[in-house]
Amino acid sequence: MTADDLHRDVWLPIPPDEIDGLPEGPRYLFWDGGESGDQPFPGDPADCAVYVVPYMKPQSVRVRPLREMRHLQLVQTLTAGVDDITARLSDLVPGVRLCNARGVHEASTAELALTLTLAALRGIPGFVRAQQEGRWQSGFHPALADKNVLVVGYGSIGAAIEDRLVPFEVARVARVARSQRTTARGPVHPLTELPALLPEADVVILSTPLNETTRGLVDADFLARMKDGALLVNVARGPVVDTEALLAELERGRLTAALDVTDPEPLPPAHPLWRAPGVLISPHVGGPTSAFLPRAKRLLTDQLSRFVNREPLRHVILTTSATSGP
Repeated sequence: MTADDLHRDVWLPIPPDEIDGLPEGPRYLFWDGGESGDQPFPGDPADCAVYVVPYMKPQSVRVRPLREMRHLQLVQTLTAGVDDITARLSDLVPGVRLCNARGVHEASTAELALTLTLAALRGIPGFVRAQQEGRWQSGFHPALADKNVLVVGYGSIGAAIEDRLVPFEVARVARVARSQRTTARGPVHPLTELPALLPEADVVILSTPLNETTRGLVDADFLARMKDGALLVNVARGPVVDTEALLAELERGRLTAALDVTDPEPLPPAHPLWRAPGVLISPHVGGPTSAFLPRAKRLLTDQLSRFVNREPLRHVILTTSATSGP
């Protein structure tokens, strides 16, 4: 990195005058793609050294300027997942560091995972429908207490989910991640042990990133190993689950599901998943809450200070090589 790189443009999806503590040096330009995704670029993409990817925009908008950013040094997402960018690594020049937003979404995504779990178990969707019809619909429903919970994807979000599970007096939390390790709360099992763990779980919560290992992970075999009456909760990415295989289990009434993400997404109005029995769907709202903006601003201030001061960046997922760029 040269001195010129530090004085190139930084594209931000948040107006720079709304972020306290940005380091001096770069020229900060605001670009979030606009309402329709065709907002003009704020400057020459070739002069951009740091690209902060617009949040909650279609992939076509987020990746639109990449191929023209010939002096890019850093891509910073405001999401925990980076699959939209890794799918377009061929558009990036060599040496670009891709960083995710670890620390921004843990609280809100874990909150939603618990919300969906509790709502699905306690029959909240049925109560809402009964309220709309003026019916008093009582009855027994499963509690989260005393349940065995399996968290698939035990990174920072998975750990935050367990933090919130503990006060609910669950019987056991089993943890699964790509690699085996030990935490203060207990062992983290590798993905290869899923077949043995699934039959014991009353609730399976997916919080894994989307990559070639996890795409389609929850297939017909995975679902068949889940116990009768178990609940599948997905706050990860839609393509982690084979939608057709899940639909088959839902239609049989053997499993239930609570999904913040789907495949396809957005879910088309006529898609059968909307009307499948035993499913609760929220429209990918794990991250966009009041918790997002202050955490995102703190991340950007810290990361850009590190960039300007030539200090190690945080949350580096990968660095592009000569073979990945154009």
